[in-house]
Amino acid sequence: MSTKTSPAIDPVKLDRLAEVAVRTGLNLQEGQDLILSASVTALPLVRKIVEHAYKAGAGLVTPILSDDQTALARYRYGHDAGFDRAAGWMFDGMAQAYDKGAARLAVAGGDPMLLANEDPDKVARANKAMALAYTPARERITQFKTNWSIVAYPDPAWARLVSPDLPEDEAVHVLAEAIFAASRVSDDSAVASWAAHNAELGRRAAWLDGQNFAALHYTGPGTDLTIGLADGHKWIAGATEAQNGISCNPNIPTEEVFTTPHKLRVEGRVAATKPLSHQGTLIRDIAVEFKDGAITQATASSGESVLNKVLDTDEGARRLGEVALVPHASPISQSGLLFYNTLFDENAASHIALGQCYSTCFHRGETMDSDEIARRGGNASAIHIDWMIGSDQIDIDGITQSGERVPVMRKGAWAN
Repeated sequence: MSTKTSPAIDPVKLDRLAEVAVRTGLNLQEGQDLILSASVTALPLVRKIVEHAYKAGAGLVTPILSDDQTALARYRYGHDAGFDRAAGWMFDGMAQAYDKGAARLAVAGGDPMLLANEDPDKVARANKAMALAYTPARERITQFKTNWSIVAYPDPAWARLVSPDLPEDEAVHVLAEAIFAASRVSDDSAVASWAAHNAELGRRAAWLDGQNFAALHYTGPGTDLTIGLADGHKWIAGATEAQNGISCNPNIPTEEVFTTPHKLRVEGRVAATKPLSHQGTLIRDIAVEFKDGAITQATASSGESVLNKVLDTDEGARRLGEVALVPHASPISQSGLLFYNTLFDENAASHIALGQCYSTCFHRGETMDSDEIARRGGNASAIHIDWMIGSDQIDIDGITQSGERVPVMRKGAWAN
Protein backbone atom coordinates (compact mmCIF):
# COMPACT_ATOMS: atom_id res chain seq x y z
CA MET A 1 0.00 0.00 0.00
CA SER A 2 1.37 3.40 -1.00
CA THR A 3 1.28 6.19 1.54
CA LYS A 4 2.09 8.87 -1.03
CA THR A 5 -0.54 11.32 -2.24
CA SER A 6 -2.22 9.96 -5.36
CA PRO A 7 -1.60 12.02 -8.54
CA ALA A 8 -5.40 12.11 -8.82
CA ILE A 9 -5.59 14.28 -5.67
CA ASP A 10 -4.69 17.96 -5.94
CA PRO A 11 -1.94 18.46 -3.31
CA VAL A 12 -2.69 22.18 -2.93
CA LYS A 13 -6.35 21.53 -2.11
CA LEU A 14 -5.37 18.69 0.21
CA ASP A 15 -3.11 21.08 2.10
CA ARG A 16 -5.96 23.61 2.30
CA LEU A 17 -8.25 20.91 3.71
CA ALA A 18 -5.68 20.14 6.39
CA GLU A 19 -5.38 23.82 7.25
CA VAL A 20 -9.17 24.25 7.43
CA ALA A 21 -9.41 21.13 9.62
CA VAL A 22 -6.97 22.67 12.12
CA ARG A 23 -7.89 26.36 11.94
CA THR A 24 -11.65 26.20 11.30
CA GLY A 25 -12.74 22.68 12.17
CA LEU A 26 -10.86 22.49 15.46
CA ASN A 27 -9.73 26.06 16.01
CA LEU A 28 -6.78 24.35 17.70
CA GLN A 29 -5.24 26.43 20.45
CA GLU A 30 -1.59 26.97 21.26
CA GLY A 31 -0.38 24.25 23.62
CA GLN A 32 -3.47 22.08 23.10
CA ASP A 33 -3.00 18.34 22.55
CA LEU A 34 -4.78 16.59 19.69
CA ILE A 35 -6.04 13.03 19.25
CA LEU A 36 -6.30 12.23 15.54
CA SER A 37 -7.90 9.05 14.16
CA ALA A 38 -7.79 7.91 10.54
CA SER A 39 -7.34 4.96 8.20
CA VAL A 40 -3.79 4.23 7.06
CA THR A 41 -4.94 5.06 3.51
CA ALA A 42 -5.44 8.67 4.67
CA LEU A 43 -1.82 9.13 5.75
CA PRO A 44 -1.18 11.88 3.14
CA LEU A 45 -3.87 14.01 4.80
CA VAL A 46 -2.91 12.93 8.31
CA ARG A 47 0.65 14.12 7.76
CA LYS A 48 -0.57 17.50 6.49
CA ILE A 49 -2.91 17.86 9.46
CA VAL A 50 -0.11 17.07 11.89
CA GLU A 51 2.09 19.67 10.15
CA HIS A 52 -0.58 22.38 10.41
CA ALA A 53 -1.38 21.38 13.99
CA TYR A 54 2.20 21.89 15.12
CA LYS A 55 2.39 25.14 13.14
CA ALA A 56 -0.66 26.25 15.15
CA GLY A 57 1.21 25.50 18.36
CA ALA A 58 -0.15 22.05 19.24
CA GLY A 59 1.28 20.45 22.36
CA LEU A 60 1.25 16.78 21.33
CA VAL A 61 -0.51 15.21 18.35
CA THR A 62 -1.34 11.50 18.79
CA PRO A 63 -2.48 9.71 15.60
CA ILE A 64 -4.52 6.50 15.99
CA LEU A 65 -4.57 4.56 12.70
CA SER A 66 -6.91 1.79 11.53
CA ASP A 67 -6.58 -0.61 8.60
CA ASP A 68 -9.25 -2.35 6.53
CA GLN A 69 -7.29 -5.58 6.08
CA THR A 70 -6.70 -6.07 9.79
CA ALA A 71 -10.40 -5.39 10.39
CA LEU A 72 -11.32 -8.11 7.89
CA ALA A 73 -8.90 -10.55 9.53
CA ARG A 74 -10.96 -10.35 12.71
CA TYR A 75 -14.13 -11.45 10.94
CA ARG A 76 -12.45 -14.24 9.00
CA TYR A 77 -10.26 -15.74 11.70
CA GLY A 78 -11.35 -14.34 15.07
CA HIS A 79 -12.98 -16.55 17.75
CA ASP A 80 -16.73 -16.09 18.09
CA ALA A 81 -16.59 -14.82 21.69
CA GLY A 82 -14.32 -11.98 20.62
CA PHE A 83 -17.13 -10.18 18.79
CA ASP A 84 -18.66 -9.14 22.09
CA ARG A 85 -15.50 -7.27 23.06
CA ALA A 86 -14.11 -3.82 22.27
CA ALA A 87 -11.04 -1.81 23.29
CA GLY A 88 -12.69 0.01 26.16
CA TRP A 89 -9.30 0.81 27.66
CA MET A 90 -8.49 2.94 24.62
CA PHE A 91 -11.76 4.86 24.76
CA ASP A 92 -11.36 5.38 28.50
CA GLY A 93 -7.95 6.89 27.75
CA MET A 94 -9.42 9.14 25.08
CA ALA A 95 -12.08 10.34 27.52
CA GLN A 96 -9.37 11.16 30.06
CA ALA A 97 -7.46 13.08 27.40
CA TYR A 98 -10.55 15.15 26.55
CA ASP A 99 -11.08 15.86 30.24
CA LYS A 100 -7.52 17.21 30.32
CA GLY A 101 -8.18 19.49 27.35
CA ALA A 102 -7.18 17.48 24.27
CA ALA A 103 -9.00 18.23 21.01
CA ARG A 104 -10.41 15.49 18.78
CA LEU A 105 -10.20 15.15 14.98
CA ALA A 106 -11.46 12.18 12.96
CA VAL A 107 -10.64 11.62 9.30
CA ALA A 108 -13.55 9.81 7.64
CA GLY A 109 -12.98 7.48 4.70
CA GLY A 110 -12.20 3.84 4.20
CA ASP A 111 -14.38 1.34 2.38
CA PRO A 112 -18.05 1.91 3.32
CA MET A 113 -18.89 -1.64 2.21
CA LEU A 114 -15.93 -3.31 3.91
CA LEU A 115 -18.08 -5.64 6.01
CA ALA A 116 -20.87 -6.17 3.49
CA ASN A 117 -20.02 -9.84 2.98
CA GLU A 118 -19.23 -10.69 6.59
CA ASP A 119 -21.50 -12.46 9.07
CA PRO A 120 -24.21 -9.87 9.92
CA ASP A 121 -24.62 -11.27 13.43
CA LYS A 122 -20.92 -10.80 14.16
CA VAL A 123 -21.02 -7.31 12.65
CA ALA A 124 -24.00 -6.36 14.81
CA ARG A 125 -22.40 -7.77 17.97
CA ALA A 126 -19.11 -6.04 17.30
CA ASN A 127 -20.89 -2.74 16.59
CA LYS A 128 -22.87 -3.01 19.83
CA ALA A 129 -19.74 -3.80 21.85
CA MET A 130 -17.96 -0.86 20.22
CA ALA A 131 -20.87 1.50 20.87
CA LEU A 132 -20.99 0.56 24.56
CA ALA A 133 -17.21 0.73 25.05
CA TYR A 134 -17.07 4.09 23.28
CA THR A 135 -19.62 5.62 25.68
CA PRO A 136 -17.12 7.56 27.87
CA ALA A 137 -15.46 9.19 24.85
CA ARG A 138 -18.73 9.68 22.96
CA GLU A 139 -20.34 11.46 25.92
CA ARG A 140 -17.51 14.00 25.98
CA ILE A 141 -18.07 14.62 22.26
CA THR A 142 -21.88 14.84 22.33
CA GLN A 143 -21.66 17.16 25.34
CA PHE A 144 -18.99 19.25 23.56
CA LYS A 145 -16.64 18.97 26.52
CA THR A 146 -13.85 19.79 24.06
CA ASN A 147 -13.43 21.12 20.54
CA TRP A 148 -13.72 18.42 17.87
CA SER A 149 -14.21 17.98 14.15
CA ILE A 150 -14.45 15.49 11.27
CA VAL A 151 -13.01 15.80 7.76
CA ALA A 152 -12.74 13.25 4.93
CA TYR A 153 -10.11 11.71 2.66
CA PRO A 154 -10.84 10.09 -0.76
CA ASP A 155 -9.93 6.46 -0.08
CA PRO A 156 -9.69 4.44 -3.36
CA ALA A 157 -12.19 1.80 -2.19
CA TRP A 158 -14.66 4.55 -1.29
CA ALA A 159 -14.06 6.25 -4.64
CA ARG A 160 -14.74 3.01 -6.56
CA LEU A 161 -18.07 2.70 -4.78
CA VAL A 162 -19.10 6.28 -5.58
CA SER A 163 -18.00 6.02 -9.26
CA PRO A 164 -18.09 2.30 -10.14
CA ASP A 165 -17.90 2.88 -13.91
CA LEU A 166 -14.65 4.87 -13.80
CA PRO A 167 -11.04 3.68 -13.64
CA GLU A 168 -9.70 3.95 -10.09
CA ASP A 169 -7.56 7.08 -10.67
CA GLU A 170 -10.50 8.90 -12.25
CA ALA A 171 -12.83 7.77 -9.49
CA VAL A 172 -10.40 9.05 -6.83
CA HIS A 173 -10.14 12.37 -8.67
CA VAL A 174 -13.95 12.72 -8.85
CA LEU A 175 -14.36 11.96 -5.15
CA ALA A 176 -11.45 14.19 -4.14
CA GLU A 177 -12.83 17.16 -6.07
CA ALA A 178 -16.29 16.56 -4.58
CA ILE A 179 -14.82 16.48 -1.07
CA PHE A 180 -12.82 19.67 -1.71
CA ALA A 181 -15.86 21.50 -3.14
CA ALA A 182 -18.17 20.43 -0.32
CA SER A 183 -15.48 21.31 2.23
CA ARG A 184 -15.10 24.78 0.64
CA VAL A 185 -11.37 24.47 -0.04
CA SER A 186 -11.41 24.74 -3.83
CA ASP A 187 -9.66 28.14 -3.80
CA ASP A 188 -7.27 30.05 -1.57
CA SER A 189 -10.07 31.89 0.29
CA ALA A 190 -11.08 28.74 2.17
CA VAL A 191 -10.82 30.11 5.73
CA ALA A 192 -12.68 33.32 4.79
CA SER A 193 -15.30 31.31 2.90
CA TRP A 194 -15.95 29.28 6.02
CA ALA A 195 -16.38 32.43 8.08
CA ALA A 196 -19.07 33.70 5.68
CA HIS A 197 -20.78 30.30 5.56
CA ASN A 198 -20.85 30.08 9.36
CA ALA A 199 -22.44 33.53 9.52
CA GLU A 200 -25.27 32.50 7.17
CA LEU A 201 -25.89 29.24 9.05
CA GLY A 202 -25.90 31.24 12.29
CA ARG A 203 -28.58 33.54 10.88
CA ARG A 204 -30.81 30.54 10.11
CA ALA A 205 -30.28 29.11 13.57
CA ALA A 206 -31.09 32.44 15.23
CA TRP A 207 -34.40 32.71 13.32
CA LEU A 208 -35.44 29.20 14.32
CA ASP A 209 -34.38 29.81 17.89
CA GLY A 210 -36.47 32.97 17.99
CA GLN A 211 -39.56 31.05 16.86
CA ASN A 212 -39.29 28.59 19.79
CA PHE A 213 -41.41 26.05 17.93
CA ALA A 214 -43.16 23.32 19.90
CA ALA A 215 -42.87 20.92 16.97
CA LEU A 216 -42.05 20.47 13.29
CA HIS A 217 -44.51 18.86 10.87
CA TYR A 218 -43.16 17.08 7.76
CA THR A 219 -45.31 16.14 4.77
CA GLY A 220 -44.37 14.50 1.47
CA PRO A 221 -44.34 11.13 -0.28
CA GLY A 222 -44.59 8.44 2.39
CA THR A 223 -44.19 11.05 5.13
CA ASP A 224 -46.61 12.61 7.61
CA LEU A 225 -44.49 13.15 10.68
CA THR A 226 -44.69 15.45 13.69
CA ILE A 227 -41.49 15.88 15.69
CA GLY A 228 -41.98 17.57 19.04
CA LEU A 229 -38.98 19.60 20.17
CA ALA A 230 -37.32 19.26 23.56
CA ASP A 231 -38.18 21.75 26.29
CA GLY A 232 -35.63 24.56 26.20
CA HIS A 233 -34.13 23.32 22.92
CA LYS A 234 -31.61 25.46 21.06
CA TRP A 235 -30.87 25.48 17.33
CA ILE A 236 -27.21 25.44 16.43
CA ALA A 237 -25.30 25.39 13.15
CA GLY A 238 -21.82 25.75 11.74
CA ALA A 239 -19.40 26.93 14.40
CA THR A 240 -20.27 25.78 17.93
CA GLU A 241 -18.69 26.86 21.20
CA ALA A 242 -17.47 23.88 23.19
CA GLN A 243 -17.54 23.85 26.99
CA ASN A 244 -13.83 24.73 27.01
CA GLY A 245 -14.75 28.06 25.39
CA ILE A 246 -13.28 27.20 21.98
CA SER A 247 -15.50 27.71 18.92
CA CYS A 248 -15.18 24.79 16.49
CA ASN A 249 -16.86 23.41 13.35
CA PRO A 250 -17.68 19.80 14.26
CA ASN A 251 -18.37 18.75 10.67
CA ILE A 252 -16.37 19.68 7.58
CA PRO A 253 -18.50 19.95 5.44
CA THR A 254 -21.73 21.16 7.04
CA GLU A 255 -24.96 22.59 5.66
CA GLU A 256 -27.27 21.73 8.56
CA VAL A 257 -29.11 23.63 11.26
CA PHE A 258 -30.05 21.21 14.03
CA THR A 259 -31.57 20.79 17.47
CA THR A 260 -32.86 18.20 19.94
CA PRO A 261 -36.28 16.59 19.52
CA HIS A 262 -38.35 15.48 22.50
CA LYS A 263 -37.88 11.74 22.89
CA LEU A 264 -41.56 11.17 23.79
CA ARG A 265 -43.24 13.51 21.30
CA VAL A 266 -42.67 12.04 17.84
CA GLU A 267 -45.72 10.74 15.98
CA GLY A 268 -46.46 9.51 12.46
CA ARG A 269 -44.63 7.94 9.57
CA VAL A 270 -41.59 8.90 7.57
CA ALA A 271 -39.82 7.50 4.51
CA ALA A 272 -36.10 7.91 3.91
CA THR A 273 -35.16 9.87 0.79
CA LYS A 274 -31.64 8.44 0.48
CA PRO A 275 -30.07 5.09 1.36
CA LEU A 276 -28.24 4.76 4.67
CA SER A 277 -24.76 3.25 4.54
CA HIS A 278 -24.17 1.63 7.92
CA GLN A 279 -21.16 -0.52 8.82
CA GLY A 280 -20.89 -2.19 5.43
CA THR A 281 -24.60 -2.50 4.72
CA LEU A 282 -26.57 -0.25 2.40
CA ILE A 283 -30.05 0.11 3.91
CA ARG A 284 -32.50 1.23 1.22
CA ASP A 285 -36.02 2.63 1.35
CA ILE A 286 -36.30 2.91 5.12
CA ALA A 287 -39.87 3.50 6.28
CA VAL A 288 -40.78 3.74 9.96
CA GLU A 289 -43.73 4.58 12.18
CA PHE A 290 -43.44 6.45 15.47
CA LYS A 291 -45.80 6.34 18.43
CA ASP A 292 -45.14 8.18 21.69
CA GLY A 293 -41.66 8.97 20.42
CA ALA A 294 -40.54 5.42 19.68
CA ILE A 295 -40.31 3.51 16.40
CA THR A 296 -42.96 0.79 16.50
CA GLN A 297 -42.49 -0.53 12.96
CA ALA A 298 -39.51 -0.37 10.59
CA THR A 299 -39.08 -1.71 7.07
CA ALA A 300 -36.47 -1.42 4.33
CA SER A 301 -36.21 -2.88 0.83
CA SER A 302 -32.67 -4.05 1.65
CA GLY A 303 -30.74 -4.20 4.91
CA GLU A 304 -33.92 -4.49 7.00
CA SER A 305 -32.41 -7.04 9.39
CA VAL A 306 -29.44 -4.75 10.04
CA LEU A 307 -31.78 -1.80 10.64
CA ASN A 308 -33.76 -3.78 13.20
CA LYS A 309 -30.59 -4.92 14.97
CA VAL A 310 -29.60 -1.25 15.26
CA LEU A 311 -33.01 -0.42 16.73
CA ASP A 312 -32.51 -3.14 19.33
CA THR A 313 -29.18 -1.72 20.55
CA ASP A 314 -30.87 -0.21 23.61
CA GLU A 315 -34.12 1.53 24.59
CA GLY A 316 -32.95 4.87 23.28
CA ALA A 317 -32.06 3.50 19.84
CA ARG A 318 -35.72 3.65 18.76
CA ARG A 319 -36.00 7.33 19.67
CA LEU A 320 -34.63 10.49 18.11
CA GLY A 321 -31.62 12.43 19.36
CA GLU A 322 -31.36 15.02 16.58
CA VAL A 323 -33.44 16.77 13.95
CA ALA A 324 -31.62 18.76 11.25
CA LEU A 325 -32.74 21.05 8.44
CA VAL A 326 -30.77 21.14 5.17
CA PRO A 327 -31.96 22.82 1.95
CA HIS A 328 -32.24 20.65 -1.16
CA ALA A 329 -30.10 23.28 -2.92
CA SER A 330 -27.07 22.45 -0.75
CA PRO A 331 -23.84 21.96 -2.75
CA ILE A 332 -23.69 18.30 -1.73
CA SER A 333 -27.23 17.66 -2.94
CA GLN A 334 -26.55 19.46 -6.19
CA SER A 335 -23.43 17.35 -6.84
CA GLY A 336 -25.79 14.48 -7.63
CA LEU A 337 -23.49 12.01 -5.86
CA LEU A 338 -24.45 9.42 -3.30
CA PHE A 339 -21.38 9.44 -1.05
CA TYR A 340 -22.22 6.33 1.01
CA ASN A 341 -20.86 8.36 3.92
CA THR A 342 -23.09 10.07 6.48
CA LEU A 343 -20.76 13.06 6.88
CA PHE A 344 -21.63 14.04 3.31
CA ASP A 345 -25.02 12.45 2.65
CA GLU A 346 -26.56 14.02 5.77
CA ASN A 347 -25.60 17.43 4.39
CA ALA A 348 -27.49 16.75 1.18
CA ALA A 349 -30.91 16.58 2.84
CA SER A 350 -32.84 17.32 6.01
CA HIS A 351 -32.37 14.40 8.36
CA ILE A 352 -33.06 12.87 11.74
CA ALA A 353 -30.78 10.84 13.98
CA LEU A 354 -31.61 7.82 16.06
CA GLY A 355 -30.06 7.68 19.52
CA GLN A 356 -27.99 10.05 21.60
CA CYS A 357 -28.83 13.76 21.73
CA TYR A 358 -26.38 16.68 22.00
CA SER A 359 -26.43 18.60 25.26
CA THR A 360 -25.35 21.73 23.38
CA CYS A 361 -28.78 21.77 21.72
CA PHE A 362 -30.31 23.09 24.94
CA HIS A 363 -30.17 26.61 26.29
CA ARG A 364 -27.68 26.42 29.17
CA GLY A 365 -27.09 22.79 28.30
CA GLU A 366 -23.53 23.04 29.60
CA THR A 367 -24.94 23.37 33.13
CA MET A 368 -27.25 20.36 32.90
CA ASP A 369 -26.56 16.83 34.08
CA SER A 370 -27.96 13.78 32.28
CA ASP A 371 -31.05 13.69 34.51
CA GLU A 372 -31.99 17.28 33.67
CA ILE A 373 -31.45 16.65 29.95
CA ALA A 374 -33.73 13.60 30.20
CA ARG A 375 -36.42 15.63 32.00
CA ARG A 376 -36.40 18.13 29.16
CA GLY A 377 -36.87 15.35 26.61
CA GLY A 378 -33.29 14.64 25.56
CA ASN A 379 -32.61 11.06 24.50
CA ALA A 380 -29.78 8.80 25.66
CA SER A 381 -28.37 5.86 23.73
CA ALA A 382 -25.15 4.11 22.78
CA ILE A 383 -25.75 5.04 19.11
CA HIS A 384 -26.16 8.19 17.05
CA ILE A 385 -27.10 7.38 13.44
CA ASP A 386 -28.30 10.01 10.96
CA TRP A 387 -30.56 9.21 8.02
CA MET A 388 -32.05 11.43 5.37
CA ILE A 389 -35.73 12.34 5.10
CA GLY A 390 -35.58 15.60 3.09
CA SER A 391 -35.95 16.23 -0.65
CA ASP A 392 -37.44 18.70 -3.11
CA GLN A 393 -40.83 17.10 -2.38
CA ILE A 394 -40.87 17.67 1.38
CA ASP A 395 -42.65 20.55 3.13
CA ILE A 396 -41.91 21.45 6.74
CA ASP A 397 -44.04 23.64 9.01
CA GLY A 398 -43.13 24.88 12.45
CA ILE A 399 -45.88 24.52 15.04
CA THR A 400 -45.82 27.39 17.54
CA GLN A 401 -46.47 27.03 21.25
CA SER A 402 -50.02 28.31 20.59
CA GLY A 403 -50.61 25.83 17.76
CA GLU A 404 -50.15 28.13 14.77
CA ARG A 405 -48.32 26.91 11.65
CA VAL A 406 -45.32 28.77 10.23
CA PRO A 407 -43.76 27.69 6.90
CA VAL A 408 -40.14 26.61 7.41
CA MET A 409 -39.40 24.76 4.15
CA ARG A 410 -41.32 24.37 0.91
CA LYS A 411 -40.23 21.71 -1.58
CA GLY A 412 -36.93 21.43 0.24
CA ALA A 413 -36.16 25.18 0.12
CA TRP A 414 -36.12 27.66 2.99
CA ALA A 415 -39.46 29.45 3.15
CA ASN A 416 -38.07 32.64 4.69
